[in-house]
Amino acid sequence: MNTPKPIPPVHAPHIPLTDYYQTEQDRQAYLRKIFDNTAADYDRIESMLAWGSGSRYRRQALIRGGLKAGMKVLDVGVGTGLVAAQACILAGNPALVTGVDPSPGMMAASKLPKTMVLVEGRAESLPFPDNHFDFLSMGYALRHISDLSVAFAEFERVLKPGGRLCLLEITRPQNRFWRWLLKNYMRGVIPLLTRFVSRQKDNATLWRYFWDSIEACVPPEQVLATLSAARLTQVERHLEVGIFSEYQAIKAAPAQPN
Repeated sequence: MNTPKPIPPVHAPHIPLTDYYQTEQDRQAYLRKIFDNTAADYDRIESMLAWGSGSRYRRQALIRGGLKAGMKVLDVGVGTGLVAAQACILAGNPALVTGVDPSPGMMAASKLPKTMVLVEGRAESLPFPDNHFDFLSMGYALRHISDLSVAFAEFERVLKPGGRLCLLEITRPQNRFWRWLLKNYMRGVIPLLTRFVSRQKDNATLWRYFWDSIEACVPPEQVLATLSAARLTQVERHLEVGIFSEYQAIKAAPAQPN
């Protein structure tokens, strides 16, 4: 009997997308610029993409991930706060929720409660102490991280023992028809619709980039393996409607002395 080979952890979430940038350093600068430039219109366009169902789905995903009232939450890649807004409701106090993002423009465009903390920073180097948060969320930003292994190790570091993690991501559909449909919707329909809500040309480019990064992203099995390699436990993936992946994990409690 052949024993299946273990799935190795990964670093880059996808190959370089050279239609947009050339090097890793270029990628970071490119993403910061395009997110800053499109921040003012992001929520309106996202609402069109999700047909107004995004808030409800994010809230249910966080509940499935284990977010409860009173938890201290870190939302990585907070952007305009679409996930963080739901975390504030579920935690019961916005002061318990902290958001971190490399794009000051996106955070400035957020409509989050004033008592919530926003910090500029990157997933690979979180500006927080060890064992600090009960819950860590990230919404659709996994594809924008430069090194998943480094970022996931940081996630494990800042979570308290027993703390929970919930990463939301759009995954390329396995079915060819649904993949074709989603590709044409994100690369064609949404960029076209952006012309009616904004004169900013970067909006169309951003949504085309989103699909290209989804299509190139490493498979879910490698994301799960990388989370496990970061010493997180009970690592699993919940899938909704064939495209919305929720990666869930728990930070192990320290071993008790004999």
